[in-house]
Amino acid sequence: NMSTEKCFAKGKSTAVTSAEDHIRLYSMRFCPFAHRARLVLNAKGIKHETININLKDKPDWFLERNPLGLVPTLETPAGEVIYESPITCDYLDEVYPEKKLLPSSPYGKAQQKMMLEHFSKVTPYFYKIPTGRKNGDDVSGLEAELKEKFAKLNEDLVNKKTKFFGGDSITMIDYMMWPFFERLEIFELKHCLDGTPELKKWTECMMEDPAVKATTHSMDTYKAFYQSYVDGKPNYDLGL
Repeated sequence: NMSTEKCFAKGKSTAVTSAEDHIRLYSMRFCPFAHRARLVLNAKGIKHETININLKDKPDWFLERNPLGLVPTLETPAGEVIYESPITCDYLDEVYPEKKLLPSSPYGKAQQKMMLEHFSKVTPYFYKIPTGRKNGDDVSGLEAELKEKFAKLNEDLVNKKTKFFGGDSITMIDYMMWPFFERLEIFELKHCLDGTPELKKWTECMMEDPAVKATTHSMDTYKAFYQSYVDGKPNYDLGL
């Protein structure tokens, strides 16, 4: 890993040379989308280096690699650049065959993609509800919709009779969903799990996973970062 976890901003840091021996992850310590790639790298035991980016003031050399300026972005020693969180995670699973996270059958892979497609309709609520609250809006309708989405996920686990979404062990889809559940408490949405016992049990099982433990922050750290983010002055180096 790079010797610093501190973030790189525009003009304040020398240009970063290309990745040498290991794959490189451009990340941000608190970003749920980058968290997906961090979970996969960790779960698969992939040697990598991490460069954290100041997302409010992105270095030019980062924008040259990814003009969209999004994390996670991967860079290989050959200089290939991959971004968009599901794409980076699928790439890692394909290139590093040890501890496969995606099923080998085309149907199994398609099922995971369908679940992810469904979940992508859930993620906006984690932003809409806190933003609405901050603006003094009535968010009870949005919360009811989120609870309905959670009920569907709960039903999915009930019907499958499995601990995780892809079976009895963790697969890719669990890691794709987890970063948002890890942040439920920060978004003050934990009560939305009250009517979904199987989903709640899934979150408890996920918390026991070594990759989850290795990529988490304390709730206090998360809350302090989130507060700085809401105030418009995100403290990317919080706690370093």
